[in-house]
Amino acid sequence: MPGAHRAAGLHRPHPSSPEEPPAQEDLLLAAAYVSDSQYNRNVPFETSPQAVRLYHFYNHWTMRAATYFFIWGDLALALFEEPALFPLPFLATSIAEVLCLTAFSGRLVHFAKVTPQMVFWKDTKNICIVVTIVLTLIDLIIYGSLEAVNIHGVRWSRALRPVFLINFPESRQIRRAFRSIRNTLPDILYVFLLFIFSMLIFSLMALKLFGDRGLKTVEGSPYFTNILDIAFELYVLVTTANSPDVMMPAYEFNWWYSLYFITYIIINTYIFMSVFLAVVYNNYRKHLKNEIRTLAYLKRHKMIEAFNILKVKVGTEFVVKEAQWRQLAKIVAPDISSSHLELLLRISDEGQKGYVDKMNFLRLADLLNIQVVTINIKRHPLEAWMPRVYQSSPSLLVQKMVRHRIFVWVYDVIILINAIFIALDEKNPLISYAEWLFLSLYIIEILLKLYTYEPRAYFGRKQFWNWFDTLIIIAALVATVANTTIQSARKYNSQQILDIVLILRILRLLRIIVSIQRFRVIVTTLINIGPTMLTFGGLVLVVYYVFAIIGMEVFHGKVHFFDPSSTSPDALECGNPALKDSAFARGRYCRNNFNDLAASLILLTELTVVNQWHVLADGFALVTHQASKLYFIGFHIVVVILIVNIFIAFILEAFFVAYSLEKSEVETAIEKKIQELGVGVQEEEVQGGKLIDNVDAKDSGFSGDDGDNKRKALKGLYFRIASKKYKTVDALLQQMFESEIAPEDEGPSLEEILNFSPSDIHPKNPSFENSA
Repeated sequence: MPGAHRAAGLHRPHPSSPEEPPAQEDLLLAAAYVSDSQYNRNVPFETSPQAVRLYHFYNHWTMRAATYFFIWGDLALALFEEPALFPLPFLATSIAEVLCLTAFSGRLVHFAKVTPQMVFWKDTKNICIVVTIVLTLIDLIIYGSLEAVNIHGVRWSRALRPVFLINFPESRQIRRAFRSIRNTLPDILYVFLLFIFSMLIFSLMALKLFGDRGLKTVEGSPYFTNILDIAFELYVLVTTANSPDVMMPAYEFNWWYSLYFITYIIINTYIFMSVFLAVVYNNYRKHLKNEIRTLAYLKRHKMIEAFNILKVKVGTEFVVKEAQWRQLAKIVAPDISSSHLELLLRISDEGQKGYVDKMNFLRLADLLNIQVVTINIKRHPLEAWMPRVYQSSPSLLVQKMVRHRIFVWVYDVIILINAIFIALDEKNPLISYAEWLFLSLYIIEILLKLYTYEPRAYFGRKQFWNWFDTLIIIAALVATVANTTIQSARKYNSQQILDIVLILRILRLLRIIVSIQRFRVIVTTLINIGPTMLTFGGLVLVVYYVFAIIGMEVFHGKVHFFDPSSTSPDALECGNPALKDSAFARGRYCRNNFNDLAASLILLTELTVVNQWHVLADGFALVTHQASKLYFIGFHIVVVILIVNIFIAFILEAFFVAYSLEKSEVETAIEKKIQELGVGVQEEEVQGGKLIDNVDAKDSGFSGDDGDNKRKALKGLYFRIASKKYKTVDALLQQMFESEIAPEDEGPSLEEILNFSPSDIHPKNPSFENSA
């Protein structure tokens, strides 16, 4: 591809002498490569000093935050535009939109300044953004002109707003999800056509079997006499939303006809829908493997470029001097602490020779991606304030009891008993007093733990369950006291506070998850894949937003909601006579409308669940035209059949990888090395930011006598891996794939990397093949 040799930038010549240290411009260029490797960016950029500085500024977190602010602000304008949840004048919303478009244009111009011109204009993402900005401005001008002469127009460009969320470089993960859909479409299309063919065959069979029988539906309408109605009803039957209602007239006429519907459900619901999932899952895995392979080799390529810029010759090999390595790391990660930096240097320069060789330099991006927690261990405050009391025999006995496993078991039993009491009638005074008893026991437990364990360590950043436990108990205590105070002072219950108390009592039962290890494994796995689930949340939001905008333009004002206490006769037909005596009106679905963005999104959520979605589709078809059912069928195909199946494929892959990782503790060589070096350094012995050889084996957590002895012996600074689990599936697979690449293997050329396809057999990697 043209400009492919610039996909990761062009590096300038190295210093004229191999021993000459690199200039500041070279450090900035190398830092750009390392930063791109760290965050898996594949942004083509010019390598002139000015362009590199602009590129660093482009990737600064403030610029990314500003871009997201304007993207979400632009999307949120639909809340204030007609039909609006919070109406604002057109002038106000148009000014806000022009401001957002100006910000997008500025971001695009900034990007154009750092990328080669030919590459910029051949990038589809940039073309999409430019076209969307132009179309939006044209739409604003036309709509504003029509509004000025009191002619109602259609803001069709609002449906294009998600283009900005998708196409800016910051949204790589969402684009990857859309690529999964695009790559899946060719294969799933054949299955879908076969499914439609099967449905039409059954529709013709139904027309011949039931069309001339004179059967009637429950509403009194002719049963299966129109081929289009039959096709729609059978499509709905695939989702099981109208089962068994659609079958009952034929079943009542002759029970043999039930075999027709059973056969249809087996073939189209169970077989075809399963095939859809299988095709989507297979394509997802195949293309994920290809993308991960591309990312892995691009990362290696960029790190080699960075090394070539900074390398100097020492003896017979090229290396990067320690001083340049430090400067590079500080540019890439400016907030890194000196102690953390020294730990990473110790890993990279194992022999402490004063330089980093090529093999270890290539691991820098991985080292920076591994979150290392630096903790300053100090004595318990009570030990400092009253050492005799804290070290006395009774105090040590209490501490030993709290650390013992039986202490945990006792509170597990208390939680289970508490669960039984919560299920009982709380109006009984005995139950009410028992709640105070349980609350007191939980407070005593927390106080005992804070007495035993150092408070700052107990409430560390990564001690999620300790924070959760404590906050739940404190909130329950405050709410219970507030409710009791109101009861005694005013002789009545505050229902809101009472609801909070009841919810918090139930949430206390989640403490069981903390106590049972296998529960914690599953919940922790779900938490770990949570960040990557946000990617598909963004994908769903984009699709929902587009369909919501279209729905508001087509169906706005067709259905109206009336308060349940309303006596208006229009309330029975949702403000539209076309809905009189319809299943939509009888089901009191009037609030399910497209009269504002919030109501539209809620309605689309109901359609995603698919239960009764045909009733909603029939209702809107009655107030507009039967062709509007295509809107609802299209939404079902895109969201339920395509996106939900991709989401299921993603969750399956993510959970299998994360759950197996939790059980087998798969770790890369880098993580193992950090654990080996691991960790404890006397705070008073850190001289000038240097680490010295006083290292504890590993963090022992908050349990066990050996761990406590180690903590008593080690009062100072220590390190530990923040988590042994990867946050994303692709990160784990990329690490697994990279571990199979020999350190000396520089991989294919950049052009070959960019042209990888799923059908390639290179590289041959059985372990990765099995995983991806």
